[in-house]
Amino acid sequence: MKPCDRNIKSTIQLTKEMIKLADKGDIEREDTGCGILYGILRDCAYKLNKLAEMEKENHIKKGWWKGENTNGRSKRNSNRKKHFDCICR
Repeated sequence: MKPCDRNIKSTIQLTKEMIKLADKGDIEREDTGCGILYGILRDCAYKLNKLAEMEKENHIKKGWWKGENTNGRSKRNSNRKKHFDCICR
């Protein structure tokens, strides 16, 4: 796998961890400030994930993405992410 593809894959994994942390933080929070923090973290994670999945799709279409089974997987994730129109500012 090319370094640029590894970085995209790592970014996707990082966004999954960000979502888990946002969910955990939201459950364990004790005030509204933390709720805002974890809401922003979650929104940013979904936006970054969407961008990374789109870039992965671009690499697959160009034939650059090697070493991973991609049959339908990315498209399914991409369609699922369309439900999240998040804004990270």
